[in-house]
Amino acid sequence: MTPVNKDLIPAINQSLEISLPDSISSEELREKLIAHINALINQDFEKLVFLLYRIDVNESKMRYLLDQREGENAAGLIADLIIERQLQKIKSRKESKSNSDIPDEEKW
Repeated sequence: MTPVNKDLIPAINQSLEISLPDSISSEELREKLIAHINALINQDFEKLVFLLYRIDVNESKMRYLLDQREGENAAGLIADLIIERQLQKIKSRKESKSNSDIPDEEKW
């Protein structure tokens, strides 16, 4: 059971407009995301496209993976891309936050 980054669940909950429990393993997170994405694929594909755009999932990377892994569960591939993108954004925010500790006289 792999632990999940503490900032990941709130980010996914907000981005996908869902309510995942705060304490969840990475395997459970992926399973729940796959179920949610499958539901969106079958019931509200436009909303899925909107959410992927808002999360800023790389469209060309997603298309490439879907083409290369034809026959695999598309929702699983999309879930992995969502998790990857959210972790990138969390890392970027932390790096930006640490850069804000620069003294005023050294800022541009």
